[in-house]
Amino acid sequence: MSLHVSSAPHVHSKDSTQTIMRDVLIAMLPTTVMGVYCFGFNAALLCVLGVAAAVLAEYGYQKMTRQRVRIGDLSAAVTGLLVALNLPGNAPWWMPVVGSFIAIVLVKQLFGGIGDNFMNPALTARGIMLASWPVRMTAWYLPTFCKGVDAVSSATVLGGYEASTLDMFLGFIPGTIGEVSKIAILIGLAYLLIRKVISWRIPVVFVGTFAILAAIFRMDQDVLTSVLSGGLLFGAVFMATDYTTSPMTEVGQYIYAFGCGLILAVIRKWGSYTEGVTYAILIMNVATPLIDKFVKIRVYGQEKPKKEVKANV
Repeated sequence: MSLHVSSAPHVHSKDSTQTIMRDVLIAMLPTTVMGVYCFGFNAALLCVLGVAAAVLAEYGYQKMTRQRVRIGDLSAAVTGLLVALNLPGNAPWWMPVVGSFIAIVLVKQLFGGIGDNFMNPALTARGIMLASWPVRMTAWYLPTFCKGVDAVSSATVLGGYEASTLDMFLGFIPGTIGEVSKIAILIGLAYLLIRKVISWRIPVVFVGTFAILAAIFRMDQDVLTSVLSGGLLFGAVFMATDYTTSPMTEVGQYIYAFGCGLILAVIRKWGSYTEGVTYAILIMNVATPLIDKFVKIRVYGQEKPKKEVKANV
């Protein structure tokens, strides 16, 4: 009898990959809508192009390599939308196309497809684009209705832009399409928790660890501003919780999330890069197999080996 081992979720799961990915797309809908509302038509175009390019890249690769076409599981659509949401609202049209190709072909498919990639595809694509086109990836614009159409800002809140807590919650600040509206991200988090797609452990421990260390390290911003600025919440909810690149055990997830928060705090405090969420998560993605190796799942039904008792002679 031959056994077929597939990526999670497995056959016994009540939720298929398609169901889970559909829930993730629904959870990202509020932040997508707010991003389009804040940055206008170009943001909507970037989202459409990101999803279309990811789906076409996956379809083309699987056809070319004579694999079963699996675009129906919606994982490529999720990756494409994440790529677009990680871009500034004024990014050129070709960036989500290039980013989606990198994410799907170089990071996901070349390593075996869904369930086999060792880093988050969309986040890896963002890291590569940051290194390749740093000026375009950090050309921040204010939402078009804030201070006139196409009002330019040279910095985010992390870079010195002054914004109220309300503006940061609603999204009326410079930043990427998906990260600006924190209330929209929290709505998505609530949906994912209600649907039991993710647990609270990774996002809460990630953000909580960073908040505690931000207070200890006495960063330039107050703790609330540090948490609400940049891509921390977006990364903690939609990127760090990726099934494939996060640990399988509860203890492992605590370690993973703590590591994300620690690395982010170190980067923001002493690094030359004001953000750091991308690299914090990617570093812990690489560490995930090591965490899973040392924090093993308990095997039920297996007896512990008995210690040999030496008889006294």
